[in-house]
Amino acid sequence: MTSRLITHLRHVDLAVPDYKKQVEFYRNTWGLTHTAEEKDLSFFAAEGSPEQYVVRLRQADDKRLDLIAFGAANAADVDALAERLGTSGVQLVSEPHALQTPGGGYGFRFFDVDGHVVEVSSDVEARKHRKVEEREAVPVRLAHVVLNSPDIERTRTFYEQHLGFALSDSLQHPNMGGVMHFMRCNPRHHNLAIARAPHASVHHVSFEMRGLEEWLRAGGRAVRAGAEKVWGPGRHMAGDNVFMYFLDPHGNGHEFTYGIETVDEDTWHPTVYDISRPENQDQWGLADPMGELITKKLWNSPDPLFSEPPV
Repeated sequence: MTSRLITHLRHVDLAVPDYKKQVEFYRNTWGLTHTAEEKDLSFFAAEGSPEQYVVRLRQADDKRLDLIAFGAANAADVDALAERLGTSGVQLVSEPHALQTPGGGYGFRFFDVDGHVVEVSSDVEARKHRKVEEREAVPVRLAHVVLNSPDIERTRTFYEQHLGFALSDSLQHPNMGGVMHFMRCNPRHHNLAIARAPHASVHHVSFEMRGLEEWLRAGGRAVRAGAEKVWGPGRHMAGDNVFMYFLDPHGNGHEFTYGIETVDEDTWHPTVYDISRPENQDQWGLADPMGELITKKLWNSPDPLFSEPPV
């Protein structure tokens, strides 16, 4: 495996046409903290996270995933990764440089194999964060992002070979073959997952809660606010985390979760779970099976690929 220069997931950047509605969703339905706003840009933090922001929102004519951002330990690792990717033929969007986003830092961008923009940065100033209190139903941190891909084996290989991600577990169906790979860049079971779909897009963005009580309260708030609940409540087998999936006002999948497994990276061996067995989708048996209707809602609409966002 390629030596790992990526440490963690920082933020997910989305563009939407109905900017005000999406700002309202993140503030009041999803429980994020609106920390900064520039022209046509908003930044949202999770109260328990030292990241300056976990979501960046941009006003645009069409919705899209602008980028996903990961952290590196220091500027030397950022430079080493940029050089490694460049010499391997990966298309860089920008060379390493000083970042102008909240918290500053040093980073660069590139296209992954599907054409999504990825940013890697270091030396971002930590945000003053706090302990989330009991029964406070706000996200503690960004948990993971799941990307749709028409070729999950190719995408998995890219993240393994070029970025040092490790495979934690996979899902398959006897009639469809492989449907998802769970990938990690640290001992958390997954920071990234790749889902099989007809096109490249966002499957969902996941936010971790303080505990089960807070997870349930957050889900209830989203239901009362009229957000469309797609799947859950339930508990996954792969990762052992609880789940509730909703759609935001633009059809992007969002998840409240808690309890993602921490793995011993020296001894962990990936498992392939057969999702035709209901307990491998939801250990509790409370959620509807992940059927065609749910699957198609989380396919989302296709993203523009190999297309750099304007900021």
